[in-house]
Amino acid sequence: MTGVGTRTRAGATGVALRSGTRALAAWRPTPYTVAGTAFWLLLAVVAWHTPIASDFGQHASAVQRVRDHPWHPANPLLKEPGTDSPYYSPYIVALGLAARATGAAGWQMVRWCGPLNLAVLVAGVGAYARTLSTRRAAPVYALLAFTLLWGVEGKEWSGFCGVWSLTRGASYPSCFAVGLTFLLWAWTDRLARRGGTAWQYAGLGAAAGVLLLVHPITALAAAVGIAATVAARQHGWSRRVAGRWALAAAAAVAVAAAWPYFDVFSLAGDTTVDQVHRRLYTHPWQWYGLALAGVPALAWRAARTRLRDPLVLMFAADGAIAVYGWFSGHYTYGRVFALLLVPLQFGLAVELAAAPPWTRLRAALVPPAAVALCFALAAQIGSVVPQSWLPVATRHPARWPDYRWVADRVPVGDVVLTDESIPMHVLPAYGLYLVAPTWPDPSTPAADRDRRWSDTTAYFAPSTPPARRAAIAHTYGATWLLLPPTRLPPAPATLTATSPQTGEHLYHLTPPKEAKP
Repeated sequence: MTGVGTRTRAGATGVALRSGTRALAAWRPTPYTVAGTAFWLLLAVVAWHTPIASDFGQHASAVQRVRDHPWHPANPLLKEPGTDSPYYSPYIVALGLAARATGAAGWQMVRWCGPLNLAVLVAGVGAYARTLSTRRAAPVYALLAFTLLWGVEGKEWSGFCGVWSLTRGASYPSCFAVGLTFLLWAWTDRLARRGGTAWQYAGLGAAAGVLLLVHPITALAAAVGIAATVAARQHGWSRRVAGRWALAAAAAVAVAAAWPYFDVFSLAGDTTVDQVHRRLYTHPWQWYGLALAGVPALAWRAARTRLRDPLVLMFAADGAIAVYGWFSGHYTYGRVFALLLVPLQFGLAVELAAAPPWTRLRAALVPPAAVALCFALAAQIGSVVPQSWLPVATRHPARWPDYRWVADRVPVGDVVLTDESIPMHVLPAYGLYLVAPTWPDPSTPAADRDRRWSDTTAYFAPSTPPARRAAIAHTYGATWLLLPPTRLPPAPATLTATSPQTGEHLYHLTPPKEAKP
């Protein structure tokens, strides 16, 4: 009997193995699995090898501050308290706690987030495209349109997910926020069509609250998309259905209000970064022009659905926000351009996937899409293909110099005095403080920011008396000076190191306690 039982179990195991083998052999990856994986791999490798630049230093510095003091992190850039700084979002705090647990530096944690954020983005694009079309090619077209159809000039901006921008911004919170936005839209579509439990609605709201804390301006566009999806997809309104959506909204507000690091709702009327974002309106054709290839598709959808289409409603609402930002002077609202183009890009993608060959619709969509794609490749290919493989005239993103040579000599938490733009962006990545902030932080009063910049300018001015210079260094606790190779230190200092790449000089200043204020 034992032998019979053993043979029976062995036979069952063999049948299970053969069934599993047949199922594995029958499985075929979808077109989007192949395209999405290839896109993820390419961008992850390029982003990983891109030098620290732009906003990277600000985010890495914030992670480092949380790593050092989780409950009361200092200001990301300045040696002062970071109370109420909106940089301390759940995204940054989570990375800071992970850095504290693993012993990694802040810049290392931000670097490692690039592949994760890209995976969230690729998953989100696929999930949302599938709510708009059942065609297998639709998500592939959507990924191509969303990352290529921007402007005739490759441009980098946080939250703008063109290929050019993603090579640097993949590790930023904004990339994660855009990916999460697509997932929330797909989640909303599912609930609007099929309904769900109260917990599912509350979960959607809680996730939206997290998004609001991670990247508020992206959350505004995400809320527009959620509202557009509910308006277009929800049928059979009742008191129960309305109550479920009210529960989702309440959960979002509750999660955002409960966050202890800053009050996100206080940012609604804040004008701190408005002037920084004025540039989003200055060259619309160069930045967004190729997305106009999706206008015929969006118009077709509007006519076919009598305006009850989520993409049409979303485009109208986001467009109104962008216009308001221009006429009101609150140029920060121009950040909605990052998702304002989605209806054009995704509308073109799903209609191309759905239109049969040789129809009037396809004849109207294919030529402008093909022309736009050619311009897009010409504009952005230099961001992912090495310069030696392309014509000399092809543009490539500027590769910023490495400042590890400074970080190896200056302890974390020391203050470096410099007025050069590139090191002011990069040095905070290694936990170093500045005298004047690179980017305005709403937690630092405008008067304080202006005073710091005025003092920095005065320090390097030839006419400034030595006593005034010493007082400035003492006031901000600056003990290091970084200068380009053509400038001499304006105060007594000891040359510590020279950059082998740029020739910049690092000096150690006289300790502030020895200087007379």
